[in-house]
Amino acid sequence: MDDVTTGDHPPEKNGSKSAKILYRPVGIVSSIVGGLVAGQVFKQIYKRVSPGHRKDAPTPLQSEYPLKEIVLAALLQGAVYAVVKALIDRGGARAFERWTGEWPGD
Repeated sequence: MDDVTTGDHPPEKNGSKSAKILYRPVGIVSSIVGGLVAGQVFKQIYKRVSPGHRKDAPTPLQSEYPLKEIVLAALLQGAVYAVVKALIDRGGARAFERWTGEWPGD
């Protein structure tokens, strides 16, 4: 792919093989941090939107919750995790690029 800007999209950045290797520890740490942050964000959101203002989200093996509530909680948890992970991964890649001058992605 060439570096010509098309429409509103900036040119794609290609990382070198060494940048990808050097970024691995940063990526692993950011994934762990992202998972922890996403878990806390989900708990706070679930406390506020859950029926009856329950403290914890239901798990699939808790028979006292209806399936609809379990599925909605899982859907919300997955969406929160995906958004938080995307934000943290992108932020980590940009920070890596500022420090090294190379983009760590594909």
